[in-house]
Amino acid sequence: MDPKNSAPSAPSTRTHQQRPKDALGRFGEAMAVRHLRDDGFIILDRNWRCAIGEIDIVAKDADTLVICEVKTRSSLRYGSPLEAITETKLHRLERLAAAWIRDRDVRVGRIRIDAVCVYRPVRGQATVDHLRDLT
Repeated sequence: MDPKNSAPSAPSTRTHQQRPKDALGRFGEAMAVRHLRDDGFIILDRNWRCAIGEIDIVAKDADTLVICEVKTRSSLRYGSPLEAITETKLHRLERLAAAWIRDRDVRVGRIRIDAVCVYRPVRGQATVDHLRDLT
């Protein structure tokens, strides 16, 4: 490209387009937080990241630290939300729980891994299933 003939590029005016999958995930996490709060949980952290992965929600249920994986689906074509939580994912969540505790320098009595599965069909109301103690 000839620098003499090239015009300076104008700043981009395009706004960041949100992918449908990302929007669905944010919807599911918001539903999960609302559900957990309604059940008396205290939300301690959301979308906490480190080198080994991400925890969707860290919450407290009485004296138990709860690591919560949120799975949201708009169709069951690829299986239920719970089917997406494999043994490998559970082991990673256990390691992430330990990393979160070290990072926050907190003492906990009990640790539990839960799943909140949100199903948001194209038509009709969304449903939330909270499955406790997956390990």
